[in-house]
Amino acid sequence: MTDRRLLVRRGVFAAVDATGDVHGTRGTAPDGLFAHDARHLSLWRLKADGAALTPLAPGVLVPPGTRDAPPPYLVLREQAVDAFGLAERVRVVNHTAEPITVRLRYLADADFADQFELRSDGRRYPKPDARHERSAEPGGLVFGYRRGAWAASTTVTADPPPDTVRAGSDACTAEWELRLPAHGEAAVTLNARVRTGPDGAAGPVPAPVPPARVAAADAAEAAEFTGAAPHPRDRGGDPDLLRACDQGLADLAALRVPVPGPDGAPLLVPGAGVPWFLTLFGRDALLTSLFALPYRAGPAAASLRALAAVQGRADDPARVERPGKIVHEVRRGELAHFGQVPYGRYYGAVDSTPLFLVLLHAYTEAAGDTGPARELEGAARAAVDWMLGDGGVASGYLVYTPDPAGLVNQCWKDSAGAVCWADGRQAEGPIAVCEAQGYAYDALRRTADLAERVWGDPGYAGRLAAVADRLRADVHRDFPMPEAGGFPAIALDGAGRRVDALASNAGHLLFSGLADPAWGAAIGRRLLRPDFFSGWGVRTLAAGQRPYHPLSYHRGGIWPHDNAVIALGLARYGLAAEAGRLTEGLVAAAARNGFRLPEVLAGYDRADHPEPVPYPHACSPQAWATATPLALLTAVAGPPGA
Repeated sequence: MTDRRLLVRRGVFAAVDATGDVHGTRGTAPDGLFAHDARHLSLWRLKADGAALTPLAPGVLVPPGTRDAPPPYLVLREQAVDAFGLAERVRVVNHTAEPITVRLRYLADADFADQFELRSDGRRYPKPDARHERSAEPGGLVFGYRRGAWAASTTVTADPPPDTVRAGSDACTAEWELRLPAHGEAAVTLNARVRTGPDGAAGPVPAPVPPARVAAADAAEAAEFTGAAPHPRDRGGDPDLLRACDQGLADLAALRVPVPGPDGAPLLVPGAGVPWFLTLFGRDALLTSLFALPYRAGPAAASLRALAAVQGRADDPARVERPGKIVHEVRRGELAHFGQVPYGRYYGAVDSTPLFLVLLHAYTEAAGDTGPARELEGAARAAVDWMLGDGGVASGYLVYTPDPAGLVNQCWKDSAGAVCWADGRQAEGPIAVCEAQGYAYDALRRTADLAERVWGDPGYAGRLAAVADRLRADVHRDFPMPEAGGFPAIALDGAGRRVDALASNAGHLLFSGLADPAWGAAIGRRLLRPDFFSGWGVRTLAAGQRPYHPLSYHRGGIWPHDNAVIALGLARYGLAAEAGRLTEGLVAAAARNGFRLPEVLAGYDRADHPEPVPYPHACSPQAWATATPLALLTAVAGPPGA
């Protein structure tokens, strides 16, 4: 039994310990009840007769006892989350032949900390005029927070109501005195209802709902998603890969978050991951949807419309926003609302825009549905305009300029220092990372096809195809590093120099089909050599280089989604054996983790460590990783119906 459980649904999640309690931790694995980047419960502890309870199994708790004097009663604790918050039921069962009285006591608090405050760097943000409130009401507890027009609340209600409620200076308590007949039982149902945002403390609070009802609704919604056809299990093949696909679909169902579409109606899109990224991220939603597309078209259709709704329309340097650009990240938390972090609606991604175009075409082909391509023609043309204009593709490469107030690197390896030279120095911009050129090439070719076949504009199609051909030729000329046998540079820096670290980004050129057959095959085989391939997957940087570190996020770790892109590229270039080796390593890693792949693994070699080493800060579940098994199945077996 693990010491941590995650409950996730509709953009709300709870991280609790093995007993179901919350202690208010910070750092790499914060616990609590979260919605819209705010922690709505930072303390949630259950005691019985003044004593902490011991878990025997998930949801099965006992007070102190011995072999000769076993615990007199059992506590069964159910928990579930939905878009409204946490639902909980505690059932106390008397195992003695005499009536007993059990005093249940909850200790609760809500610090309403923003997730950016809870990360491990310890940074603090000023919050002038912020007010916290705690109150004890006849039916439960109310926690409030207000800062200007920003408000949040957590309201705890119970059935039956508590016998005693108290509001202290640092926490609140609610107590029940339960009288249990001999071999009888009693139960309490609680709800912690959350509201966040401008005027987020307003509105009535509904009566408590039992967690079984919440869980049943969640299970029905998830089953509709996971059980639909085509199903990965219809393909047959490696049972461990199919189990990983099952787990991935279940996790992807849980990670879907409601976001407004072009008409304001909510759309369910893949949230990037728990705990830090349960919101709309452009790149994450697009790649996740691409991986899942052969089996589930819904995430793609929803993501395309949701991203079109927040496509760049202005020139706003603080957001790195430009007309036509596809958003990197959308946040609705307090710090984003007040501009203390730039990520309320942030456009610092060079690759979301071409990937939007790639997914639009891929969806049209896979689903046989031209509706989104027709509906989003204006958004697609605006995206192309940004790529050709501000993006730099009309006469050069797709580039980004580091944002000192936001993301220095605006590719998928977006941590500072991730796009580096072999000696470890960060490349200086404007930076043209190699995989973004592949995405741009693919986007131009695919959009040309839409223009020809769907929009009836062959002239536009011809112009885009010509730019794509020129870009492909330029990459073949400028990116191969002679000193590395022609392996592509991770990037060209602002002076046009090849940034010479050996990096996994090169494999994305196969995914996009930019590399010619000989170069693509050479890249693919190079990525399976031991300095790159650990036995579990391809490292982000080849081992042996000065900046390599197996516990580095982007300079040595192993990302399942990166490997999924590479596996699809290997299959595209006919490197079936290599795709099979890569798939076997990732599936073996998943099998040792309950068939769930985390966001990232440490880069240690399988020969040295017979179990995959976790990366300590990884999100799990995480959207890219949930869809990775689906991409691997496509890589080794081809898309359904092929």
